[in-house]
Amino acid sequence: MSGERTVGFDKGGDAGTDGEFRARLREFLQAHHPRPRPRDPAGRLAWQREWLATLYDAGYAGPSWPRAYGGMGLSFARQVIYQEEYANARVPGPLGTGLGIAAPTLITYGTEEQKERFLRPMLRGDAVWAQGYSEPEAGSDLPALRTTARREGDAYLVNGQKVWTSSADIADILFTLVRTGTPESRQRGITYLLVDAHAPGVTVRPLRDLTGDAHFCEVFFDDVRVPVSDRIGEENGGWPLVRTSLGHERAAGAMNQAARYRRVLDELIELARERGASTDPRVRDRLADFETRVRIMRYTGMRTISDIMSKGEPGPASSTARLFIVTFEQELHEFAVDLLGSYGMLGRRDPHAVQRGRWVWGFLRTRASTIGAGTAEIQRNTIAEQVLGLPRDPAMPTLDGRR
Repeated sequence: MSGERTVGFDKGGDAGTDGEFRARLREFLQAHHPRPRPRDPAGRLAWQREWLATLYDAGYAGPSWPRAYGGMGLSFARQVIYQEEYANARVPGPLGTGLGIAAPTLITYGTEEQKERFLRPMLRGDAVWAQGYSEPEAGSDLPALRTTARREGDAYLVNGQKVWTSSADIADILFTLVRTGTPESRQRGITYLLVDAHAPGVTVRPLRDLTGDAHFCEVFFDDVRVPVSDRIGEENGGWPLVRTSLGHERAAGAMNQAARYRRVLDELIELARERGASTDPRVRDRLADFETRVRIMRYTGMRTISDIMSKGEPGPASSTARLFIVTFEQELHEFAVDLLGSYGMLGRRDPHAVQRGRWVWGFLRTRASTIGAGTAEIQRNTIAEQVLGLPRDPAMPTLDGRR
């Protein structure tokens, strides 16, 4: 892994006004924009790793990360600028799910040795991380997970299955929840382990979804040996770490999704013009509604970043951002497919598909939006109980694992 940086924080992060920072960042993204995305999976992975290394080596990776671990340590205003410019530049996003989920957990609960060993390679793209939480019998009811880890000396033997694991097929490390307590211990018997995805006994099988792609995987553990030194936090003390991970997972998407959907909505408006529907009052009314919601999304993302910077955690309000975004993106793509009329039945491989089927693909992909990162029902529970102060659901565990 390279430790040298050709730009550095003085030029990349701190110097000058916010306007000058925006101009520098935009210039860098334009000047170093990677070649067109390769079609084959291996080439695409190498292309994305190369881009992340370029960002890191130039000092433009990890806008919210502490500088001590390779990030930029940007102020609130510059994090917002970064996300806006990054989305507009159409450059590759992060690999895996570690940057926005596992990294905050490591920074908060990891030992210094673990931080030094794991964080910089993750940020640079030298190691891809994937989240192993959900199981066939434990998705929304995460405390019901059954994957076990039995301590044998200085290691755990892990057995069980995970499912709906994004990026597991390209992962180097799986940040995984396992049961070290009794089957009845629920959230009080959960431990947070980092599993080598290439270790003997790990089997990864891609799962094809509605789009025809394999974005998710199922993962099997058969006597996988995990060093105790790769445990984050205490044995049976993983539940508070889970809450940190999930909170940051919901928060991580807030600002960059707002910036991305700013661009997507502009493209949807252009699609309405191309289809001759932009003068229809009903279409204009829906587009105005989407415009309002994109702006709300941006302000919600800004509030989330502000909460993280002031409190260290996104808090339960991150569930409002997550719920807002997933319902928005579903409705936006439903509307786009309606605009296409009969062309809305044509997928990406059909030569007659409008814009290579991107809107139909988005429609199919976002069917799962209200399931990932905690179902919409879980988000509503969190909002009701922890934001609005309504009576608790007795079946749901609290932060400290009590009922």
